[in-house]
Amino acid sequence: MKFRFVHEYRETFRVGPMCAVLGVSRSGFYAWRQRPPSAREQADAALATRIRLVHRASRGTYGSPRVLRALRAAGAPCGKHRVARLMQREGLQGRAKTRFRCTSTVRAEMPAAPNHLGRDFTAVAPNRVWVSDITQVRTAEGWLFLAVILDLFSRRIVGWATAARPEQAFALEALHHAIQHRRPHAGLLHHSDRGGQYASANYQELLDRHGMICSMSRPGTCLDH
Repeated sequence: MKFRFVHEYRETFRVGPMCAVLGVSRSGFYAWRQRPPSAREQADAALATRIRLVHRASRGTYGSPRVLRALRAAGAPCGKHRVARLMQREGLQGRAKTRFRCTSTVRAEMPAAPNHLGRDFTAVAPNRVWVSDITQVRTAEGWLFLAVILDLFSRRIVGWATAARPEQAFALEALHHAIQHRRPHAGLLHHSDRGGQYASANYQELLDRHGMICSMSRPGTCLDH
């Protein structure tokens, strides 16, 4: 074990001082390097290769318990302590997944609009009622925020935008996108929750500019939206 440590760090530190600190001889280290690897060392090397492949396939999220389950499912004979030891030796560790976070950012200084929709999720024609929301989508590179605007008549997405963070700008981008592609007449009812993105002055100004009626869900009532 000590000789292996010296071997792994020989490019960083001088061999002689490391051997002195670890209490082993320099000649013993070089003799150890000349010996062919034992059957156990060869088996560890082969298993370490499989561990790296499993860890890479998980995009670095698997810790030793999940790596162990994947290896056993593939028929590789190994124990949990051995996998943990080899992962530590290879510098591999799991990465905790980002938990889903609520995207609604209610702000007391931004007054909410009344709930004009009243849970009537129907529309008699296109571009009469739009509903908007922000959610998160898991991607290969992590969570992505998605702002969407849906036409209640056709149930089609008429505007959308994505962003790495739930800032006001991307909610505005989704609304601009919907307006440019649908060009609705004044009087359209726009319904959303009370998130800060929708209650912001810029968002409300854009609604007013196009004659849209703002409607918002009641606080803490998800069935309104």
